[in-house]
Order: sequence, then C-alpha cells, then structure tokens
Amino acid sequence: MNRRIVVGVDGSAPAMAAVEWAAADARRRGAGLRIVHVCEQCPQAEHCARALAAAGERARELADGVEVSTEVLPGNVIKTLITESASADSLVLGTRGLGGFAEMVVGSVSMAVAGHAEGPVVVVHAPSVKPHGRVVLGYDRSEHSEAAMEYAIEQARARAVPLHVVFAWQTPVFSPYMAAYNSLLVDAYQADTRAVAESVAQWREKNPGVEITHEAVTGHPVHVLARAGESADLVVVGSRGLGGLASSVLGSVSHGVMHHVACPVAVVRPH
Repeated sequence: MNRRIVVGVDGSAPAMAAVEWAAADARRRGAGLRIVHVCEQCPQAEHCARALAAAGERARELADGVEVSTEVLPGNVIKTLITESASADSLVLGTRGLGGFAEMVVGSVSMAVAGHAEGPVVVVHAPSVKPHGRVVLGYDRSEHSEAAMEYAIEQARARAVPLHVVFAWQTPVFSPYMAAYNSLLVDAYQADTRAVAESVAQWREKNPGVEITHEAVTGHPVHVLARAGESADLVVVGSRGLGGLASSVLGSVSHGVMHHVACPVAVVRPH
C-alpha cells in the first residue's frame, strides 16, 4: 500500500473525531493509516502512550482491512507534523486539543500546519452526525484551487457523491458617479464566471464518473462557502487563491472557512 493518511492525536475529543474521519477515508480510498502523537515533554510520555493506544484501537474498529500503524514522536508539534506531511497522502487534525497539542484552537497548530504542510490538511471539528451526500469545493482557477479540484474529485468519487463547485465573486462597491468603472466591473465578473464555467466543464469531461455541478455566487467567499458547507460532508479549498477568492492566503479565506464551516474542511496545497 503506497499511500497513507496521517492523523495527529493528543487524547482530546476532536482528535478522536479526526481519527474516525481518517479511518473512514483510508477505507474508502484504499490507503494506509498512520497515527502519530507528538510528545513535546518527557513527563507526558504515559499520557502520550494512552492517547495513541486508544486512537489505534478506535481506528482498527472502524477500518477493518486497513493497515494501521501508530508512533509517538518527539519534538515540536507543528514542525513534526509538517515533516510528516511530506510523505503523506493527507494529514488529518482535530480543531482543538490538549496535551501534545497544547490546548490548540483553530488558528494555532491547525492553522500553522495547514499553511505549511506539503499536501492536503483536513481539519475535523466533531464526529459526523448526518451524511449530506455531497462534497463542496471553493474554486477560482488558481494553482492551489486546481490542486484542490483534484483532491475534491477523488473524495467525491470515493464517496460516490456529487461534487458541487462554488465560485464566489465578491462585489466591489459600485459608485453612481463612475458608470464606466461599474461597467468594467460587470465585464470582469462575466469574464471570470465564464472562465470558471469553461474550466469546470473541462474537469467534468475528464472525470465522467463523477457528477460535477457548479455555480457562481456574488458574495464574500467565506460566507458563501459557510452556507454551502451546511449541506456538505466535506468542504475543500486551496490554501491560496486569486480572482473570486480575492487573492487569498491562509489566514484570510482559508482561515475563515476553517473557522466558520462546521463540517470537515480540507485545505490543499500542491505537493
């Protein structure tokens, strides 16, 4: 088994939710599962071992037939997880933690790792309660959103659900005294939405086994994706964007989506 999903644990409830998500993902996509606990201080060794054992047991319960390995790793949590991402298909984390994750909230460990990992990082808030049967992708034709598209299509295919692509175009302030400028903005919106539609059509043609729908929505990308995420099993975004995603860097749109979308969020950087 060449591919493996890495999940970081620390004994917290969100970390266990991440284990459950990663185990299901490994089973669906035929990947191995590696569970790690980064233990920064020696006095915590007993806690680390207990947390890791519980996570491994839970993963094996949920992912029968999946190769599961566990390891306690020394060092700085963020640096170690980023290193792990280099050889991982994807890295899965809970939103908040304790112990090895130093009481993290979204914006500390999760944000730092998502911003620098060498591949997709999935952040899980809580155990899945109700499947909605679709994956949502925020898309703007940037390099990072193209990588996000590939990941989103693979997720939709493995789940046998549709992929819904959302292009969010944030409306600038229109001035009643600048008719020519306003006309240019309308032209820009039409050109951007047309280019996105053409690009999505190409992805659809290359992936006939996946139902891909798309829509162009006027509004702030975070608000648009938060609404779309209310009926999604996974929201996927690139870590940086342009155009409709307002030249985002992690900390703007990706940061906002991780904070405001309740379902699991995948932040994708090209490997």
